[in-house]
Amino acid sequence: WQPVINYIDSKFEDFLNAESRVNRRQMPDNRVHCCLYFIAPSGHGLKPLDVEFMKRLHDKVNIIPLIAKADTLTPEECCQFKKQIMKEIHEHKIKIYEFPDTDDDEDNKVVKKIKERMPLAVVGSNVVIEVNGKKVRGRQYPWGVAEVENGEHCDFTILRNMLIRTHMQDLKDVTNNMHYENYRSKKLAAVTCNGVDSTKTKGQLTKSLQKSKPVSLQSHIWKMLSELFPIQMTSILQIRHILNLQKIRWMDNKLERRHEQMKKNLEAQYKELEEKRKQFEEEKSVWETQQRILEQQKFDASKTMEKNKKKGKIF
Repeated sequence: WQPVINYIDSKFEDFLNAESRVNRRQMPDNRVHCCLYFIAPSGHGLKPLDVEFMKRLHDKVNIIPLIAKADTLTPEECCQFKKQIMKEIHEHKIKIYEFPDTDDDEDNKVVKKIKERMPLAVVGSNVVIEVNGKKVRGRQYPWGVAEVENGEHCDFTILRNMLIRTHMQDLKDVTNNMHYENYRSKKLAAVTCNGVDSTKTKGQLTKSLQKSKPVSLQSHIWKMLSELFPIQMTSILQIRHILNLQKIRWMDNKLERRHEQMKKNLEAQYKELEEKRKQFEEEKSVWETQQRILEQQKFDASKTMEKNKKKGKIF
């Protein structure tokens, strides 16, 4: 697990260095927002390695446990295996990704459905097979086809929708507000007065501060102030941390207000479209009635002309 931890920390370190630059307009977010942890379909619960691995990672990244090769288990075996895994996760106090509750009933139903099916059982395939005239991605067996995108066969579609559509932003928010803030606090606390990181991690906070003379002057001034006023400088770091948290809360409130405004705009547009649709239906009904009357009049006129022609022949 150490290479995985080093990789996650290195991405946090890159983002922290980008925040420390003077020009922060271009800050690519390459932090790890989610870890899909695949569990072997043994049917006997978690291995000691799985438990230790997830314990090492759960404070650094959002963990979503998955059952790999779910097509090797029967539906009953898969359901029992899921219960056993979740039981052991709670027993070992492993912190997996917590799905947030919302005010929307439909969203709560989706979240409840995902929670009931955790850990998600998935099937992988790189082959497209034709089933009943329809091409699907799946695995061919003598007794049938295990379809990847069929909700009755596996949970792949739930996982895809969760990662890409419904919970992508929440995963990023949890990473930024909790995991990254924890790393950032530990990193700043580990930096000594002379600007050198005392931890054994490979990344260095001051790597970007040693490239130019103005930045070196800044670090020298920081060192002098830290030596003269150690308590005050520690308080400054704490104040900066509090200000960053307040900024995050302000951004969250701003996003919520924007979301509410967009929701109101969409509702207004929906009502307007409904009114236009009703008006169109009424105009359509009136037009169809007029057309039927015209058709009837034409039909009556043609009958009258035929009768007149027949009378003329008789006389």
